[in-house]
Amino acid sequence: MAMSAGAAGFSQGNHNVFVYGSLLSDEVVHVLLNRVPASSPAILPHYQRFSIKGCVYPAILPFENSKVLGRVLTGVTNLELDILDDFEDDEYVRDSVEVTLVDDSEKMQAYTYVWDNKDDPYLCGDWDFEKWRAAHMNDFIEMTKEYVEELEQPESKSRVETYNSFYRSSDDKSTSA
Repeated sequence: MAMSAGAAGFSQGNHNVFVYGSLLSDEVVHVLLNRVPASSPAILPHYQRFSIKGCVYPAILPFENSKVLGRVLTGVTNLELDILDDFEDDEYVRDSVEVTLVDDSEKMQAYTYVWDNKDDPYLCGDWDFEKWRAAHMNDFIEMTKEYVEELEQPESKSRVETYNSFYRSSDDKSTSA
C-alpha cells in the first residue's frame, strides 16, 4: 500500500517524552532507539519519583506539592514511541503531562510513563539517578541489549520478563561464584 506524503510525514511523529529514570542515561536510550534524541532538562510538577523495592528502576505517581526533575526527549518518532511503550511494558501507563523546561521556564506538553499501580506497597523512598548510574547502569544496559535482541525474535519476551530473567541469572552468577 502506497503512503501519501502527508501520511509518510505523520508516521515520523514529533513527540516529546519526559524521562526520569533509566532513560536519563544516553547509553540506555541509544541501545533502545539506536540514537539519542535531542533533550532538555525539565521539571514535572505535582508528581513524585519513588524507588521500587526489588527493582533498579523508579516509578512516578501524581503527588501534590512535589516535583520530579528529569529531561524531555524531543523529536521522538512514532516508531520510537512504540519502542518506549513496549519497553515500559504494562507496569506503566503513558500519560500526557505538562513539563517546564529548566533553561527558560517554557512549558510544553510531553508524554511520560506513570506507574500503573498507585497503591503499590513496594514503592518506597526516592530514587537517585547518580546512585543508579554507579551501581546498576552497566547491568541495565546489558539487560536492555538483551531486550532489544529479544524484540527481533518471533516470540519475544516482554521487558519485564527480560528484566526478571536477566537479574535472576545475574543473581545466580554472583551466588555461585
